[in-house]
Amino acid sequence: MGMERIVVGLQGDDDGELLVRRAARLLHRGDGGELLAVHVRTPAGTRAESPQALQAQRGLVEDLGGSYHTVSASDVARALVEFARSVRASHVIVGQSRRHRITAPFRLGVDARVVREAADIDVQVVPLVRHSGGRGRRTELGRVRTGFGFALAAVLPPLLQLLLAMFEHSVATAVLIQLTGAVAVSLAGGLWPAVAGALWSSLLVNYFSTPPLGDLAIHDPQDLLSLAVFVGVSVAVAGVVDGSARRSKEASRAQAEAATLGDLALGASRSEDTLHGLLAEALDAFGASGAAVVSNLPAAGEQDSGHPDSGHRPLLLAGAGDISGWQDGTQDDGGVPGTTTVQVDPVTWLVLFGREVPPSGRRLLGAFAVHVKAQLERRQLEASRHEILRLAEGNTMRTAILQAVSHDLRTPLAGIKLAAGGLLQNGVAYTPAEQRELLETIDACTDRLDLLVGNLLDMSRITARSVEPLLGPVRWGEVIDGALRGLPEGAITVALPANLPPVEADRGLLERVIANILENALKHAPGSGVAITTTADGLAGVTAGGHPCGELRIADHGPGVPERKVLDMFRPFQRADDLPHASGLGLGLAVAQGFVQAMRGTLTAEATPGGGLTMIIRLPLSTGSPGIAGSIAPGAETIQGTGTVLK
Repeated sequence: MGMERIVVGLQGDDDGELLVRRAARLLHRGDGGELLAVHVRTPAGTRAESPQALQAQRGLVEDLGGSYHTVSASDVARALVEFARSVRASHVIVGQSRRHRITAPFRLGVDARVVREAADIDVQVVPLVRHSGGRGRRTELGRVRTGFGFALAAVLPPLLQLLLAMFEHSVATAVLIQLTGAVAVSLAGGLWPAVAGALWSSLLVNYFSTPPLGDLAIHDPQDLLSLAVFVGVSVAVAGVVDGSARRSKEASRAQAEAATLGDLALGASRSEDTLHGLLAEALDAFGASGAAVVSNLPAAGEQDSGHPDSGHRPLLLAGAGDISGWQDGTQDDGGVPGTTTVQVDPVTWLVLFGREVPPSGRRLLGAFAVHVKAQLERRQLEASRHEILRLAEGNTMRTAILQAVSHDLRTPLAGIKLAAGGLLQNGVAYTPAEQRELLETIDACTDRLDLLVGNLLDMSRITARSVEPLLGPVRWGEVIDGALRGLPEGAITVALPANLPPVEADRGLLERVIANILENALKHAPGSGVAITTTADGLAGVTAGGHPCGELRIADHGPGVPERKVLDMFRPFQRADDLPHASGLGLGLAVAQGFVQAMRGTLTAEATPGGGLTMIIRLPLSTGSPGIAGSIAPGAETIQGTGTVLK
């Protein structure tokens, strides 16, 4: 026995969910199978079709492990059966067709035609609940146009009858001229004004043109038949003309909606923030003063109706235009009058301010809501992608740290073990000079081990984004003195102007940054001379955030770095020429750059005139107020020797 395949026909109304769940239950009762939902889109469209309902049903089908398909055809029943045969479906599930009482005996619904054409495919027709407001409304021609039609129906027949009174005429001539007036009324006002005009015309023709004149009595049966045919033809012609006018208006509206959706997609694609671009397009499309996407999330353990006015504080996800009526996620009673809300998903709403969208525009508004939902899902996927990349970088960093621990840390540990073991050997007499040499070896290896472990820990914290600097006003000279401790005297020249403006920085982190850069310069450019300088006024333009910044330059005259390798130089575990036997882990510049970026600054490199490398530190100028100092949570961990908080 082959696998069960159930095809569900969706009309685009709210009943589609019931059909999908019915198909899922049938598959669950058996040995499983495949669920295929198909929506047949016709050129004329369906009044009950809702883009939001189709999007929700598509998501439900995909959540149940099925697939969603869209087919374009003029005959819904035949397209549904042909699709079922093409996928070798065993069952077809359709909803009971809604038919008018008058036309039901003379016209088969989609469900009956599917049963007739399915042949060997089992068809299940699901009875649907009839909602009082569920019937598709006729396309309205507008109150003004309908009112004008009734006025024309009252005035035009007497005017035509006055025209007939000017010459001799027969009953047939009067009927034809009044029929022309009925057609004009139907074109102007629709069906019901034309019906009223036809009845009014029949009375006028009967009184003024049918013998005996001036009397509503009719003596000749042929005249009675002519009036009856006149009324019937007038109503029939009015119905045809009215239907044509309504379909023309529906086509014009559909064309306008398609053009609007095209502009929507184009405008959103050109915008950097596609969600904001959608809202901006909504302002133009609906004439609203403001648009917002609001997520109404209830507190834990509380029930929420999902509507923005349900009492919970919604979260404003995006906005465009004038949304001054929305303060801190709640609508101000004195805000913009007139608000339209449409549900995007169970907890998210699209809100238009200053505009109440009429029922004729709800379909287009629903299409906007579907696009908004797609952009919200895209945002979530983008956030998930960034989080996955961050986790992957963290895993890569942890792997590199483990490799470094297993390789680079062995050298100082081996030196300490060898020197300490030699001092502890019995029966071996060392001279004071030899003992001092072994002790100096232990001291040097310990210092190197401390530096390596410190850089490893700092790099892991930077990768985990757990460094929160305590920013405050710091002068360059205050941190340079601390950074020079432990470095060879005379190897570094400091040439800074007096009274340089303070920068916004964490003093401990900035000292570590300068120390790492100086140690790197002395290591790779020994004997070349290292100079610490700045501009004449200590300023260097603005940062990426638009704030004025100060600058510090550390220049050496060593071999330098090729331009193509400047960016790689700041990557973790990158040594000079990428040689594995080079001393250190290659973390000094990576740690320095991470600390500078945590202080909202930049660390860049450029060639020194005459040869060498110049490292440039740029930090925002201080505003004179402390950063987040004094707001450290109880028990928070800090980096030793700094005020930096570790989250």
